[in-house]
Amino acid sequence: MLIGTGIMLLTFVAMEGLAWLMHKYVLHGFLWFLHKSHHTHHDHAFEWNDLFFAYYGTLAMLFFIFGSDPIDYRFWIGAGITLYGVAYFLIHDVFIHRRIKVFSKTSNVYLKALNMAHKVHHKVQSKEGSESFGMLWVAPRYFRSAYDIVKKQEQEKRGSVHY
Repeated sequence: MLIGTGIMLLTFVAMEGLAWLMHKYVLHGFLWFLHKSHHTHHDHAFEWNDLFFAYYGTLAMLFFIFGSDPIDYRFWIGAGITLYGVAYFLIHDVFIHRRIKVFSKTSNVYLKALNMAHKVHHKVQSKEGSESFGMLWVAPRYFRSAYDIVKKQEQEKRGSVHY
């Protein structure tokens, strides 16, 4: 069980690197025709880019199926992919893109930096020229900017008078 949990966590971490590579070289490469829907402003609930959920979901399902009787390392790899998918949904779709309106503004430096990096990625609406391709890893410059913003907001809060 402990080894399985380790494999699951290692897979989760590895998925960030894999997601970065896939995003930069595949989604902004030969599968841009699907990913382009994610860089285009629209008012409908789904986009062609959502098909990538099906790809990763199928991949995780196959690892679960082939690693479940008896439970072996493949099961735990499937669990790691699934865990990353849940994190992706909550952070990317719910928090950053507000596809479900449950989170409000945050004063958490990491989440603010993550949001800033993603907004920089979406500034470019074409196949080339984007940056910040990861989901959970954020470049240090965004942390510095986010920290400065949060610090300024806290100072403004302390300086304001409430009646």
